[in-house]
Amino acid sequence: MKFKAEITVMPLKEILDPQGKAVTSSMKNLGLGEIQNVRIGKHITLEIDAADENAASAKVDEACKNLLANLIMESYHFELKAV
Repeated sequence: MKFKAEITVMPLKEILDPQGKAVTSSMKNLGLGEIQNVRIGKHITLEIDAADENAASAKVDEACKNLLANLIMESYHFELKAV
């Protein structure tokens, strides 16, 4: 079966997010001061061939842990859908 994974990788809440801070400051300059605490992350999509959803989930989890996310500074979550 073919599955599509939608993965979100975000900096841990305890980690400073300089890009998010810069965007938050820019919101004020645009007259959007109500927008605060912006956090910038990554959105990754991929397709995977696997026997079933459990196998696909295990492969996506492995890819996230070993390549797509730096677990020291980032967290991740994903959703799988059959294609």
